[in-house]
Amino acid sequence: MSTVKYRFEGSEMNNKLLMGHPSGLFVLFFTEMWERFSYYGMRAILVLFLISSVTDGGWAWSREDALGLYGTYTMLVYFSPILGGFLADKFLGYRKAVAIGALIMTLGHAAMALDTPWSLYLGIALLVAGNGLFKPNITSIINGVYKNAQDKKDGAFTIFYMGVNAGAFIGILLCGYIGETVGWHYGFGLAGVFMFFGMLQFWFAQGIFGRVGLSPSQTVEYDDAIDSIGEIEEKLADKEIPDNVQRDRYIVVGVLALFTIFFWAAFEQAGGSMTIFADAYTNRVLEGGAADLFRIANTLLTVVPLLIITYVLWELFKITFSKYALSNIFLGTSFVIIWGIVIWMLKKQFTEEATEVPASWFSILNSFYIIAFAPLISKIWESRFNPPATVKFGLGLVLLGLGFGLLAYGSASIPQGAETASVSMVWLILAYLFHTLGELMLSPVGLSYVSKLVPAAKIGMMFGLWYIAIGLGNKAAGTMGGMIDKITAEYDLSTFFLIFTIVPIVAGLLVMALTPVVKKLMHGVR
Repeated sequence: MSTVKYRFEGSEMNNKLLMGHPSGLFVLFFTEMWERFSYYGMRAILVLFLISSVTDGGWAWSREDALGLYGTYTMLVYFSPILGGFLADKFLGYRKAVAIGALIMTLGHAAMALDTPWSLYLGIALLVAGNGLFKPNITSIINGVYKNAQDKKDGAFTIFYMGVNAGAFIGILLCGYIGETVGWHYGFGLAGVFMFFGMLQFWFAQGIFGRVGLSPSQTVEYDDAIDSIGEIEEKLADKEIPDNVQRDRYIVVGVLALFTIFFWAAFEQAGGSMTIFADAYTNRVLEGGAADLFRIANTLLTVVPLLIITYVLWELFKITFSKYALSNIFLGTSFVIIWGIVIWMLKKQFTEEATEVPASWFSILNSFYIIAFAPLISKIWESRFNPPATVKFGLGLVLLGLGFGLLAYGSASIPQGAETASVSMVWLILAYLFHTLGELMLSPVGLSYVSKLVPAAKIGMMFGLWYIAIGLGNKAAGTMGGMIDKITAEYDLSTFFLIFTIVPIVAGLLVMALTPVVKKLMHGVR
């Protein structure tokens, strides 16, 4: 803990620093971590549950129907923040929106823990609604805290993004393992348990943010008027930009959004056809030395990140426990439960003669690779080798396509129409590596370029439209992934993955070819 050089917005306690940032950031870090735990934990097993046989506890849906529902769900997840942001801006305030959204998502997971069709659809509807309130507004609280510390904001979002990936990593690992080995609905229920703890720890510590994120009726208009002087100046500056210049920049946003749809339509196969490939076509049973190697690697992959996060938790406790003990108790309890499940899981794996790797386990590789490679990619963007936006997008799409190329090659030996096979898991491990590198090239820089190209007064609306593009990509992913059986029956599985190889690579080369035109349309924005 260190003393602050300048004031962050919020209470006095929020100006006690942890890792150079206000302690309130880490309240948000853990809230977001548990929300991502619940989202990715549920996402990891949804399709597997739907396509599993009745004897295995599933519903025996066709792959096409399961991936259709998956695509619709993930699409709506990206559509709903527009409405949630509006409700928070006009009525609820960011803090109430986050808390209500977390409660609704908890109820959604509780519904999915029941084994009935109506509860599944109700659960998905509640998860979509809750996400709409939660997702845009927790980041708005960060913006409020750092209102007068803009130079610290990049670091703040980097820390916050680590919370996102930590939650995704642990959620996929544990919900996937519980769902596949104990029971699907136990996995859905586990996701809800930690969403509930995340809500409680946020609600009982929200006083640390002072007046940041309160509803409009709770905020003094005079202070708001003073705080908005900078925004007024930005708007006046925006008006000075010739209309044709801004029109050109909107065109660039549209071009990037179009290629974003192509990217996510392929990338989101991770929760669909790639999960099916892991489940039905990959050799996941390891014996002897291979099993021991996996157990050691899986133990390190699980325990090391959890130790780091637990250390951060302890440091936060030392700052906030005196005033927000109840919040800390809920947060601490959640970690005790997590450690208990982790120890039980690892002990069980080490006592088995052979290890069957859960199909959902491969999804954790995305979060692991992000944590491993994000600092390197960030350094490249800050160096003289920083390429234009279209080149970044193009490289992201090409790397994504190459990842599917590896899957196409790895599945070349699977005969036409086969519904099961046993190919090496190395192809999935390498594919996730290429896909994650592609994601790091494209995804984080997308919103950055939107903020550079769009006037300050229009950023909120354009962010919403950007999320709609991602949502459309997610829906396309479900629809295209649902064709896996038809294409495999008529051709073969390798052909299916070749489609996702060729289309992103062609799209990537095309967007890179547009670099001179797009650079001109950006009118000096880099």
